[in-house]
Amino acid sequence: MSKNSKKKNNSKLKLVLRAIPIMIGAFITAYGLEAVLIPNNVSDGGVTGLSIAGSQLMGLPLGLLIAILNIPFVFLGYKQIGKSFAIYSVIGIAFLALGTIVMHHIPTIIQGDTLLVTVVGGIIIGFGMGLALRNGGALDGIDMLAVLLSRKLPFGTSDLILFLNLFVFIIVSTVFGLQGAFLSGIAYFIASKVIHIVEEGLSGSKTFKIITSQPEEMVKTIRDRLGRSATYNIVRGAYSNEEFKEITCVINRLEETKMKEIINEIDDNAFVAVYDVAEVKGGNFKKNDIH
Repeated sequence: MSKNSKKKNNSKLKLVLRAIPIMIGAFITAYGLEAVLIPNNVSDGGVTGLSIAGSQLMGLPLGLLIAILNIPFVFLGYKQIGKSFAIYSVIGIAFLALGTIVMHHIPTIIQGDTLLVTVVGGIIIGFGMGLALRNGGALDGIDMLAVLLSRKLPFGTSDLILFLNLFVFIIVSTVFGLQGAFLSGIAYFIASKVIHIVEEGLSGSKTFKIITSQPEEMVKTIRDRLGRSATYNIVRGAYSNEEFKEITCVINRLEETKMKEIINEIDDNAFVAVYDVAEVKGGNFKKNDIH
């Protein structure tokens, strides 16, 4: 077998191995919805929350609405983040939709205790969504919309996610009542904190500082495959006294997996430091269209 064939086979194997935890995360999320939240008149946020409300109002299968309502957001993910992210998100959303259909009549594990419902439900769906995001996919499209709007409006991504979800919970209140909407908000808040634990630094942007022997190729690849620009700083090693070009690049939280892939492909010995960034404003924090 040639070297190129081996490389292709290894690449396919990596894709499959990454897709598996996304599928598992989707089924865990579906279980949290069908076995904990929905039977107790509690919803999730985002597109999933809209789908739950639509399913209750129109009597349509929840999985069908999750699949349909996420289509425009997957397209946004494809245009703004990349092909692999869109593919993994399609896999995750498809398995979430399938999971809600398969588990629709599953026995409810908690009944009546509102505090326990919100805590356990939030933890389960947060873990499932975090597992998917950690492996380069998303189970809900509202985050992608928030990332796009943050480039057009003077607000951070986290602020926009909160703002968009306020509308979701208003719609939820028409189905589950005001108490159901408040409980849904609490469950969503708990889920977001669990996601933050599973996928570190999920609430904001990331700053990557990279020292590599191939800085020009690294910057070019980041620009071509992520659509992100970067800056150079000239730094000097304290021991070797050698000069290096230190690359600084700020990305959004959904692009971290792709960035790490690029760095490992070009120089797996590169020195990399990653910082959490709560909010990015002004300057040139824009990305080019990568398609």
